[in-house]
Amino acid sequence: MTPVVHILLPDIRSAYNVGSIFRSADCFGALKLYLTGTTPRPVDRFNRPQKEIAKTALGGEKAIPWEYFDTAKEVIKKAKKDGFTIVAIEQSSKSIDIKTFTKTEKILCIFGNEVDGVPKEILKLCDEVIEIDMKGEKESLNVSVCAGVVLYELLQ
Repeated sequence: MTPVVHILLPDIRSAYNVGSIFRSADCFGALKLYLTGTTPRPVDRFNRPQKEIAKTALGGEKAIPWEYFDTAKEVIKKAKKDGFTIVAIEQSSKSIDIKTFTKTEKILCIFGNEVDGVPKEILKLCDEVIEIDMKGEKESLNVSVCAGVVLYELLQ
């Protein structure tokens, strides 16, 4: 079963990361992005393209529907009402390896801020917390690289 996957990006700092995630979402078949808080949007308040997002998204920002909400909690509440399993991608004492995660029909993937990750108050609202097993000395991946790996794993 290939699930319906939506993506939530709360407070991502880099427009380049946002653009790269749009591109990966398009490539692997995610259907929607939700941008919240300080996450850069594909267009500014005057509806002009955001150059850094366009540069890395290569059209993905036009191909994938997106919505902006003030808070991640609003998106999570909506997604739960719509029958989505809420999944944070984060290293924590409660996280499981992505390879052991049982896919559901609808999944909302939450990718956290480049420095602080997914906030604890958001983790508490999740049905699952998954992580990618790391083999080297580094403990984490760039958020856009992480999104690509997770989307590939969930949508293959």
